[in-house]
Amino acid sequence: MARAIVITGGNLDNVKARLRQAQQMINERLGVILRCSHMYESEAWGFTSSEHFLNQAIEFDTDLTPEELLAGILEIEKELGRDREAEAAIKAENGEPYSSRKIDIDILFYDDKVINTPDLVIPHPLMQEREFVLAPLSEIAPNKIHPLLDKTVREMRGELQSRQLAEKE
Repeated sequence: MARAIVITGGNLDNVKARLRQAQQMINERLGVILRCSHMYESEAWGFTSSEHFLNQAIEFDTDLTPEELLAGILEIEKELGRDREAEAAIKAENGEPYSSRKIDIDILFYDDKVINTPDLVIPHPLMQEREFVLAPLSEIAPNKIHPLLDKTVREMRGELQSRQLAEKE
């Protein structure tokens, strides 16, 4: 049995309902949910969008391997309306690395494993740069230690907030 933590999010259509559906599907298909954060609202990160995002962190126990977990997540995203081909076309047209989406589910942690393959990188490589990840994550796992950075989620969030304050000055 492994302990996984994912971040769910989206900014198109009825995001609250879709995040609730994702939570239910994760519990039914991927593992037993232990904790869920509140839903956090934030502006788009890495691209421009008038629609704000909602994000939620979910911690659960799973019998799936990391690769099986990723496959299950991709299936859930597709069933909930994510169209990666359409997103790729929008990103190519706009020249931006990200785009609006109905649903996104990223694996943040899988126990303390470090995985770096073409299809899967765990822990998530940009979590320490994203307040929209660290805010909900710090609600459910503030003392979780990042296996590569050797810092807790709380420490990573504090450092990010300090950098953001310094940039504003």
